[in-house]
Amino acid sequence: MAGDATAVVIGASMGGLLTARALSEHFARVVVIDRDLLPAAPESRRHVPQDRQLHVLLARGRSVLEELFPGLTAQLRDAGAPIVDLHEQVHWYNDGYRMRRAPSDLIGVGVSRPLLEHVIRTRVAELPGVELVPRTDVTGLLTDAGGMTVTGVHVASHGQTAAPYTITADLVVDAGGRTSRSPRWLAELGYRPPPEDRVRVDVTYVTRLYQRCPEHLDGLLGALTNAVPGAPRAGIAAALEGDRVAIALNGMLGEQPPTDDAGMAAFAEGLAAPHIAAIVRSAPPAGEPVTMRFPASIRRRYERLRRFPSGYLVVADALCSFNPIYGQGMTVAALEALLLRRLLAEHGTGIAPRFFRGAARIIDGPWAIAVGTDLRFPEVPGRRGARVRLTNRFVHRLHVAASHDAVLGAAFLRVLNLVRPPTSLLRPGIVLRVLRGSLRAP
Repeated sequence: MAGDATAVVIGASMGGLLTARALSEHFARVVVIDRDLLPAAPESRRHVPQDRQLHVLLARGRSVLEELFPGLTAQLRDAGAPIVDLHEQVHWYNDGYRMRRAPSDLIGVGVSRPLLEHVIRTRVAELPGVELVPRTDVTGLLTDAGGMTVTGVHVASHGQTAAPYTITADLVVDAGGRTSRSPRWLAELGYRPPPEDRVRVDVTYVTRLYQRCPEHLDGLLGALTNAVPGAPRAGIAAALEGDRVAIALNGMLGEQPPTDDAGMAAFAEGLAAPHIAAIVRSAPPAGEPVTMRFPASIRRRYERLRRFPSGYLVVADALCSFNPIYGQGMTVAALEALLLRRLLAEHGTGIAPRFFRGAARIIDGPWAIAVGTDLRFPEVPGRRGARVRLTNRFVHRLHVAASHDAVLGAAFLRVLNLVRPPTSLLRPGIVLRVLRGSLRAP
């Protein structure tokens, strides 16, 4: 890359920060633009409403972040975040069956989104050539005369009398999240917007923080129970920094968890994991409940476009926004950052087709997990081929067998944490254990 090359990243949330990390190795200047004030401490941000909800960092995501930011796990631990063996230190209730626990190498971190983003943002800001520009909005794309190459962005500062201005760049990356304006900007330039896959799930989730006591979770660090057809309610408890525990109550298909004390307790009482209700009933609150709604999972298929301007990319939630119940978004964004870093090293800036094809392969597995599981619910619109129906029946039997077979629990968690592909569950040895174990389990 030329010594004076510039890249612009639209959005300073997790996807944008991870993108900036990848770009910093190949560009002399990386400008990250965000419309929010970027706090100097671990605080929630106005334009990132989801950061007040419980976030789960999958084991694969933690390992990729550690690769991008060496020493990150220890840094989060030193900030008070618990380090969690996701198989041994979490109560898993899948389809109502309690998974048998066992030691594993699936390591997660009990960290709030504000703390994680603060630590990552601080590390990115320290990188040579990286500049964070807060309270500034990207209003459009700057292109060459033919509209074939993106050459920068039009920007406007918030709360200032300064006139709008432009930033020229060799590469512009949209990490603007679900509200990405790339489809509209592309249409204005004469390009087709990307085809979209959309799965409506109508999820509402409520998160509240509580003070964690030693007896909570039987001394473990988490509990989880999933929604099932006929009972579209789920819940998660996760230990966080500051001796707190986050409770997230989720409802699908229009089911809305309440936010009053009695209503939250009653909702939690109906879940398979009793540890969640015990915390809601007895723990001192450490904040007010916060509600958020997620109408649909959206995957924008940029890899299917035949025409796309050079000098431009779309990443993270702007590319694919998953049902948040499965906690896949940050891990997929981190994997895309690794892909971007490799492609820039091998090919330079003309990488859009390669990047979108590679990102599609990254997304395929998590998308299949999330959408396939959502399609268990007959109210969720979508095509249910034989593969989806058979897979969901098989996974249910795996959950039954995993109540006494820790090998099956480990196999499932490796897939859920994006360490192994979903096809790994169909290995002959796993299938045999499922068939045997589901017959003998209660």
